[in-house]
Amino acid sequence: MTVFTIDARGLSCPEPLMLVKAKMRKIERGDEIELFSDDPVSLRDVPAYCKFLGHTLLAKPDDDHPARFVLRKET
Repeated sequence: MTVFTIDARGLSCPEPLMLVKAKMRKIERGDEIELFSDDPVSLRDVPAYCKFLGHTLLAKPDDDHPARFVLRKET
């Protein structure tokens, strides 16, 4: 398993999700993406993207990591 980091802080919708989609096409099943996004729309878009395509959302922003998502490729 490899973890890839995408720093999308300062970018607006749909750019953070587009970066995730492009990286997902290139990585292997079981790999993870650590996305840093401070765009409030990502709070809706990233979980919806994972649910729609069957990927696992391992972490979403919280008090300790206010802009961090972790996704695992499942398909």
